[in-house]
Amino acid sequence: MKPKSQTLFHFTKNLEFVKNILTDGFWPRYCLEDLSWYIHNIDYVAFPMVCFCDIPLSRIRDHVNFYGEYGIGVTKEWALANMLNPVSYLSSTSNYGASVNNLYKNVDHTGATVYYENSSIDLNLMLSHFKPLNGKMIVGGDSVNKEFYQENEWRYVPRCEAQDPRPWLTKEAFLDQKNLDGCNSRTKKELSLKLSPKDIKYIFVKQDSDIPEIINFIQASLDHFSNSDLKILMSRVVSLESISDDL
Repeated sequence: MKPKSQTLFHFTKNLEFVKNILTDGFWPRYCLEDLSWYIHNIDYVAFPMVCFCDIPLSRIRDHVNFYGEYGIGVTKEWALANMLNPVSYLSSTSNYGASVNNLYKNVDHTGATVYYENSSIDLNLMLSHFKPLNGKMIVGGDSVNKEFYQENEWRYVPRCEAQDPRPWLTKEAFLDQKNLDGCNSRTKKELSLKLSPKDIKYIFVKQDSDIPEIINFIQASLDHFSNSDLKILMSRVVSLESISDDL
């Protein structure tokens, strides 16, 4: 068994989100990240991102149980062409973790440039690709413990060179729903990643009864693609219910 998949998977809890991805692309939303390993006294910061994983399907069960049983699998070629990158997992007690923190010792909380012109942009992008081996996530308003290292995560984090869209949000700004909605609407408009049927290897639905709905949606809403592309895309639809015994 291969330790990693050649496909990158994005899972969600809602079939409507899958439809939106098919028509509008992957939308980078602000997501709270655990910064307990960080040298500054910050618990969470939100970055705009879309998250994927390259966990083999043979051990995907726990992942979909947590993140959702609807999703899309894209080719690694598409991922690399669209600047996705694996995250880097840090042990807070390692020399690596200490070295990363040393890079940020002179960065103030305003993100001021400290090394060279616009270095704060590069530092922000680096920070958004670090995760602790184990940490906390906010799920439904509650903090839950998570073993991040098991997730084989890749990310798309857009390079925000101005303040609109914002490169990051404080926890307080993230929890302000009106502010969060406004920030997310700007990332959707300006930073979404488009894809075509040829970029998609799987469309996952939760159960067999979802298949007719997604097939009808493909036929009605993606008819600007060629008929042959749509036939291949419809053949990519997989019900997790039907393959659950093989996972």
